[in-house]
Parts: sequence; structure tokens; C-alpha cells
Amino acid sequence: MKIAVYIKTQTLTLLDDAGKVLKSYSISTGAKGVGEESGSFCTPRGRHVIRAKIGAGQPDNTVFVKRRPTGEIYTPELGAQQAGRDWILTRILWLSGCESGFNRSGSCDTMRRFVYIHGTPDSTSLGAPGSRGCVRMRNAELMELFELVAVGTEVEIIP
Repeated sequence: MKIAVYIKTQTLTLLDDAGKVLKSYSISTGAKGVGEESGSFCTPRGRHVIRAKIGAGQPDNTVFVKRRPTGEIYTPELGAQQAGRDWILTRILWLSGCESGFNRSGSCDTMRRFVYIHGTPDSTSLGAPGSRGCVRMRNAELMELFELVAVGTEVEIIP
């Protein structure tokens, strides 16, 4: 299996080993575009792998901070109380770059930048850039994807 993230169309596609499309999802990538530098809040391009799967067994809408569940469950009321918060919900697929000097090591290291594929509130608009560099997905769709992929699955982020 392989994941392809298409920046231009704001879609994430799951492919089988022969390249056949298994699933396609609407996503949201970095509001500031693509880029690899730490602190840029851009979505990094190129070849990656899923380094860790976080959140197995947690309820839908579990709130994560620093990859740990906070004990909170996201609700629209909680969202209104903390407007502007970058919600990381339900599951996390933590990405690691594979291209030394481009998205791995130094100031461009995807994993050290904490770039994830993660859930977002259902009210969040998808299909257009809007994140702080991560790849946002609907929670139900992320839960589905989470069960289909393994640590080590290739992820290519394509401009």
C-alpha cells in the first residue's frame, strides 16, 4: 500500500501495491503552501513514511496535544470556548521524511517538525489549504485509513 497526497487537488489517495486506487479522501494541507523548513507551517513535499500510528482504541474526537490524549472529547461547545486552536483529533499518522537534506535531517526534518495526518473537527472546511502544515482529514475517514495502513507505509506528498 501507498498513500499519495495531492496538494493541488487537496486529496489523499490510498493505492494498492499495483497502483490501483482503493480510497480517495478530501483533505486540507498547509495554508501557507508547501515547504520543508522548520517553523514555516508549510506542508513538506516528497517521499515520507508513516513513522508511528497514535490513538488506536481512542474514541472518535479524542483531543491530542503533543501526541497524547488530553482526556477531552471535542464538541462544538469546546471548539467555541477555544476558538483558533489547531485541533488534532481522533488518530495521528506521524510522518517521517525519506529524502536526506530535503525533508529529513537538519532544519527540514518532517518528523522533528511534527507533521501528521490527523483528524479535524467536522465543521472544518476541507478541499482547500487551511492547516498549519499537517494533513487534516475527517475523523471517520481517518479512522478507516488508520486501520488500512501500517507503520512504514509510504506517503508521497505531491505538489
